Amino acid sequence: MSAGCWLGLKIESHCSIRYILGSTRATRLRFSKSEVTGTIFLWYGFVKTIFRCLLVCFVIPLLGDLADGDEKEKLNVLFISADDMNCDLSIYGNPQVKTPNLQRLAQMGVRFDNAYCQQPLCGPSRASLMTGLRPDTLDMHTLKHELRDKNPDVVTLGQMFRNQGYFSARAGKIYHYGNPSMIGTDGNDDPQTWDQRYNPVGIDRSQQEKITRYGAGREKDKNLGISMAWWDPESLDEEHTDGMVASKIVELIKEKNGEPFFLAAGFFNPHCPYVAPKKYFDLYPLESIEMPDLESAKKDLEDVPPMAVMRDKRNWPYYFKDVTVEEARKCKQAYYATISFVDAQVGRLLDALEEADLMERTIIVFWSDHGYFLGEKGLWYKRKAFERSARMPMIIAAPGLSKSVASQKPVELLDLYPTLADLCGLKAPSVLEGSSLRPLLVNPKDQSWDKPAVTQIWHNRKAWGYSLRNERFRYTEWLQGKAGRELYDHAKDPEEIDNLADKAEYEGMVVELSKQLEAYVRLTPEKRPK
Repeated sequence: MSAGCWLGLKIESHCSIRYILGSTRATRLRFSKSEVTGTIFLWYGFVKTIFRCLLVCFVIPLLGDLADGDEKEKLNVLFISADDMNCDLSIYGNPQVKTPNLQRLAQMGVRFDNAYCQQPLCGPSRASLMTGLRPDTLDMHTLKHELRDKNPDVVTLGQMFRNQGYFSARAGKIYHYGNPSMIGTDGNDDPQTWDQRYNPVGIDRSQQEKITRYGAGREKDKNLGISMAWWDPESLDEEHTDGMVASKIVELIKEKNGEPFFLAAGFFNPHCPYVAPKKYFDLYPLESIEMPDLESAKKDLEDVPPMAVMRDKRNWPYYFKDVTVEEARKCKQAYYATISFVDAQVGRLLDALEEADLMERTIIVFWSDHGYFLGEKGLWYKRKAFERSARMPMIIAAPGLSKSVASQKPVELLDLYPTLADLCGLKAPSVLEGSSLRPLLVNPKDQSWDKPAVTQIWHNRKAWGYSLRNERFRYTEWLQGKAGRELYDHAKDPEEIDNLADKAEYEGMVVELSKQLEAYVRLTPEKRPK
């Protein structure tokens, strides 16, 4: 080389830089995110000056920008809820109920087989989840709109995200709403949780006069929030409130791609009245719907403390007077139809994330606020301390963590708040009462996870109870044992038929579990007997 020499230099960090010096005057630069390659052809006499200029003006700032970009890139959160959805799902072992999109989500993450709410009633359950605090701590046990009245300084889950640079929005029901009476309003929502809120109204609300109602004297009842009622219109998904909820969240996923978001899709189904497009009802021929035998159901309740079913005994079975087995069968079919309807909307949300190329940057959480009875023990609805009422589906899919596995460890809805703060690297309030589920997302069988799940019931100051669930047993006390106890061995009795609490061989177990449960009983004096 008569005009100069070749000089090669490679720097590796967030990028690579290679300088090649040769005998031509041309200068050429190529940049990419993972590799910055500068190929510079110049006269040897200009090497030092040009190199220093490039280093100071271009290379060092670029390295800094790339490093900052990686540091600032945050995980998104898609927070999906269902209302009153129990674990009668294909992914939880009921092959009749078709939930292909929840199956798809479960294959992307961890399915929690023993997840429990803090109180099986929409208002306190949702307030607890969104604050990471138990109902007793919040002093919230009813459907009243009192979160900020009683806890003015609480930092909610969405508020935490807002405070730390996220866009936070919801469509539909996250906090309590009267369903369907409050559809289209903000219900009992918390404005401080969100940057934006959307309250769509579908035909399930605007045409509710077409809904069929069961129960003596309830044929024209306008209070459908607690009802055995259904409708199967020939309609599109997007004509219904939940279809509109999904459409809005899909829109926000596209709109907010490029900035960190916490987006909550709050579906109103399968809460009664059970309304969905007819095509979902067609998935479940009525003759395929089985109902529990009522004689056996009645026997199941013989060893149960009266307080455990006090709201259900007056018109047993099925809660309302004169509801027939065939009418209950129709409602169960409708409930399953609404589950498949919600599942289809979940699929639309997953598709939107894939189309936006956000799957690897988004944590997806699916949850319900509690479980639901569909005729087991002759019971309907929630507000009970039994497994079918306290347990609900919960799935978490997080980039880089376990996929297509299930955890049998007891977990709680209030664990979601610290989990999301942990996974997103955010500073959470120090007062949270749940625990991050990261250990179980890494290893679903983690033996160090030994905390129980605790669910409480509160009907009035003279009727309340607490239930503790560990990996094997469910133990329940009514008025701290004064109104009865229940103990069920889930290794042998998953349907909770045989109450072991009064059997001598389990006396030591009752004493041990009662002591564990005592720490969670923190009702205020105003909510206890005088």
